[in-house]
Amino acid sequence: MQILDCDFERLVTFVKFKYGINLQDKKFLVETRLSNYILDCGFSDFAEYCTALYNDTSGREVANMINRITTNHTYFMRETEHFDHFMNVFLADAVKNREDKTLAIWSAGCSFGNEPYNLAMCACEFLGARKREWDCRILATDVSFHALRNAKNGMYPEQDLEQLPPGWREKYFIKKAKGIYQVTDEIRSDVIFKYHNLMEPIEFKRKFDLILCRNVMIYFDERTKSMLCRRFYDASAEGGYLYIGHAEAAPYDMMYRKVKTAIYQKITHGGEGLRTTE
Repeated sequence: MQILDCDFERLVTFVKFKYGINLQDKKFLVETRLSNYILDCGFSDFAEYCTALYNDTSGREVANMINRITTNHTYFMRETEHFDHFMNVFLADAVKNREDKTLAIWSAGCSFGNEPYNLAMCACEFLGARKREWDCRILATDVSFHALRNAKNGMYPEQDLEQLPPGWREKYFIKKAKGIYQVTDEIRSDVIFKYHNLMEPIEFKRKFDLILCRNVMIYFDERTKSMLCRRFYDASAEGGYLYIGHAEAAPYDMMYRKVKTAIYQKITHGGEGLRTTE
């Protein structure tokens, strides 16, 4: 099914304004990923579907459309360097310096939940018996209701677990069926899933010690990335970290200080902050 140029341009403008995602050069992708879905829903063409899309005040159909045209490819221990830094630098410094034993961590654009659950596992491994003394629950947000529903269930195919360290599958998962595993209740209780559109203001109560927004900004143009990173910066605690995807480029006016590839830190007053690795 082909989309008329006028309908495509209107869709591009709408998605860019609402979600910051740039579809300008993605006409073929939009057609291939949405055609069968549009027909299955009973619409005769893209124009009819788009009219229904724009009139959906709940936002659910827009989020469903975004989920179909973006790639939710993820697995456990993706970009291992971040999890190494999380355990060996971020948590190590917290144990030494954080007297209230409370950490604010945000997985922004959490997709199907692999990332926040992976962080919870790393925290269990590093803190061991001390973990019950800590409040390091992880806020995980996404714009896709479909992804969030699946994330809350915590069910994953065996191939998503292949990169886990030895013993983690047995420790943190329960086999539910052939080739399907579910994250244990203990780990699932450490993650709080919520809907959040990254184009909207960040109004959470606490400043974050760590924000992860990995492989999300690849869909944004330079101006949108700049505005988002500024909001992240304002939402970060002094010394707090931002992890982005290794394949992503930071905006030209990045306010965080670069620690190493894909790892940034908020240092505003020349203070000690948390220890860096470079």
